[in-house]
Amino acid sequence: MRFIFLTILTAIVVVFLNPIAPFWLVMIGIAVLSALVYPNGIGGFLGGGLGMGLTWLGQSIYLGITSASSLPDRMGELMGLGSGMTLVAVTGIIGFILGAFSGLTGVLFRDLLQKSPKNVYRG
Repeated sequence: MRFIFLTILTAIVVVFLNPIAPFWLVMIGIAVLSALVYPNGIGGFLGGGLGMGLTWLGQSIYLGITSASSLPDRMGELMGLGSGMTLVAVTGIIGFILGAFSGLTGVLFRDLLQKSPKNVYRG
């Protein structure tokens, strides 16, 4: 449940914060969000990654369709990727990687700050 909640909150943060802030500030926001939602390691990784990756993918497709520009195709050819849809897919993959490691950073930072019991036999 926390995974789905983190994914939805991450997508909302990316949609509203991306137009007014640079990507690294969005990544810090995802890390803070992941530390507050309290998922486990893989949940933070996949929740942040899917939230940011799918949002970037959706925004790229939406902007490409609504503007009807030939710029994505030209950029895809310039980069040697072939078509503009390949460039959109690469954008989604980069968004997934950035969001995933941001979510994992938040989980690991939260675990770093938690106190562990001393002199307790853990069997």
